[in-house]
Amino acid sequence: MGLLEGKKALIFGVANDHSIAWGIARAFHEHGAQLAFSYASEALERRVRPLAEQVGSSFVEQCNVSDDGQIEALFEKVRDHFGSFDILIHAIAFARREELNGRFVDTSRDGFALALDISAYSLVALTRAALPLLNPGASILTLTYYGSEKVIPHYNVMGVAKAALEACVRYLAADLGPQQIRVNAISAGPIRTLAASGVAGFRSLQRNFQEMTPLRRNIMIDDVGNTAVWLCSDLAAAVTGDIIYVDAGYNIVGMPEPQPKE
Repeated sequence: MGLLEGKKALIFGVANDHSIAWGIARAFHEHGAQLAFSYASEALERRVRPLAEQVGSSFVEQCNVSDDGQIEALFEKVRDHFGSFDILIHAIAFARREELNGRFVDTSRDGFALALDISAYSLVALTRAALPLLNPGASILTLTYYGSEKVIPHYNVMGVAKAALEACVRYLAADLGPQQIRVNAISAGPIRTLAASGVAGFRSLQRNFQEMTPLRRNIMIDDVGNTAVWLCSDLAAAVTGDIIYVDAGYNIVGMPEPQPKE
């Protein structure tokens, strides 16, 4: 039996087969979970639906997470499809490309509000809508990045949004703990996804990351998927409000060891 046998999971954030959310979905499927998917825009449906079919899922529904009406309508469909469910995956983040290129001080007011709404508040909105359908022992999981703690070039407003997201994890965990519902986040190392492509200089950042990590390697979506299986399984029943690093140890390094010159 898989670690998630008999559990039902609703996954937000798959954009293509390079998405971290897809790595999570694939690992969940391998461990026996039933899956449902929600995507952000009509343009993504043609990518997401074939992936859902690969893991035996027929539930693929659009939802704009900045629209409470759409969130409510989506969870009505989830109720009809699943009844109740066990796992909510929030793999959603967005900032305008121009906010991720240049100086943080030049962030626009509406760009700041948009990034915080979609990247952080959406976790609160989805959790609130999901609560009537979540089984005792349910797990809510979101994705963050080290740019929430330290300055990463060009990450800018997204770093602030991820810091807010991590605070939301802690407050939600405290709220929902008495209902035996756990809320956690995975802080993954840089992975070349559709979202990451919007960050200026990302490829250079990823190359430097590999050289600086204790394990001397980059992170793959399967690394995150495997950790997500553990966090959402009964093996992690006493873990909540935590940020779990899947970054080959990057977060423990104060400065890289100077490489000898040839």
